[in-house]
Amino acid sequence: MKHTTNYTDTFIEAAEDCPVSKAQVPPEKEVKTLAGYQYEKIIKNPYVFSSDDIIFEWFAIKNDVTETEKQEEREKFFSKGQACLRASPLAKRYGFGLHHNSEGKVALYPVESEEYQKFLENSSVAKVKAMRSKRK
Repeated sequence: MKHTTNYTDTFIEAAEDCPVSKAQVPPEKEVKTLAGYQYEKIIKNPYVFSSDDIIFEWFAIKNDVTETEKQEEREKFFSKGQACLRASPLAKRYGFGLHHNSEGKVALYPVESEEYQKFLENSSVAKVKAMRSKRK
């Protein structure tokens, strides 16, 4: 069975316990962080990549997966469930919403933006909250 982290026509809202009211760009670090990687990948390529693409790419980078191994590794990777972008630090910590379009491709929207508000008000888009950082 193949698992997926992709959503369609869905907006992931910033987490309830997100500490910022205005989106922040994840700080640059010498060694790229998950947040930095996801931010760069999505902000520069809105609606180009699916959640699966982004999550697997990070795994491939962290584990030195070569181009020739990618297809096989990706099948192995998604043979078990993976955390979706609801667990992304962008939505949990940095104040971004993530919109998945009808093709399952992702784009980022700062919480303070007009577009973010429009997604919240749009009844044809499903809404899910990002995961909280702390248990209630």
